[in-house]
Amino acid sequence: MDIFKGTYKGIFFVAVSALFFALNSVFAKIAMQNSNYPGIVMAFGRFILGFIIFSSYVIFKKKNLKPNNVKYIILRAIFNTLTIIFFFIAVQFTTITNANMLNMTYPVFVFLMAPYINKEKVKKIYYVFLILTMIGYYLIVFPDFNHINKGDLAGLMAGIMAAFAVSSLREARKHDESYLIIFYLMSIGSVITFVLMLPYLEMPTPIVALYIFLSALMGVLGQLFITIGYRYVDSATGALVASSRIIFGVVLGVSLFSELISLRIIMGGILIMISLVGVSGILDKYLNTPKESV
Repeated sequence: MDIFKGTYKGIFFVAVSALFFALNSVFAKIAMQNSNYPGIVMAFGRFILGFIIFSSYVIFKKKNLKPNNVKYIILRAIFNTLTIIFFFIAVQFTTITNANMLNMTYPVFVFLMAPYINKEKVKKIYYVFLILTMIGYYLIVFPDFNHINKGDLAGLMAGIMAAFAVSSLREARKHDESYLIIFYLMSIGSVITFVLMLPYLEMPTPIVALYIFLSALMGVLGQLFITIGYRYVDSATGALVASSRIIFGVVLGVSLFSELISLRIIMGGILIMISLVGVSGILDKYLNTPKESV
């Protein structure tokens, strides 16, 4: 029963992180629309704010910075940095809906890797939810394969990198605490993105600086919540719950940027919501289905 409650706790944290990540893309989009900054500047803003916050926490709490497993902490930091860089490139060149959707294709890669990297067994029913989720993604984006937007391609790359980042996070959590994982993530990410953003370094206007800060804050909060959430759920469950970010992205994209919404998008959202309900365990509770893993 304690594990069951813990699973719901993890689902809550991961779902809230999805909202923060969607808002992260919204504020970044507004900042880029009101300036000449590319996506890499948004990525640096997110990392440097995270570094400041978690460095302060480490100093104030006098936390130990010696990791027990350096390998997975470094891998987590590198893959997550690449994920965020590609994601903000996607935000720059495509819609909020597409950027979030393509970034969230990572569940399919997590499902494929979980049995091998994380040594986790996956319930057969999860593959059904995964298929429904992927159909939902396709309906939302409905890509034209004769012409692929470079923002859409960057979004897909973000999804692939995110799958490796999630699998690395799951392994890192087995050996080290959340604060340590995030501290090294923000440190390494700040260095990499700072070097890449140097050619675009200039003083932003106050309003643009505000939007960059809000974007960074949402990203840091999302990172914190998803790291905590993965303490209570396995990779497959966490990945599917995190896909609620698609719903948030669609709603925010339509309401704030007048992105087109159609019956296809609505149907895609419904399929994703069905997947989220299925993975939450509600169906097991009311239908009395076995909880055995295969």
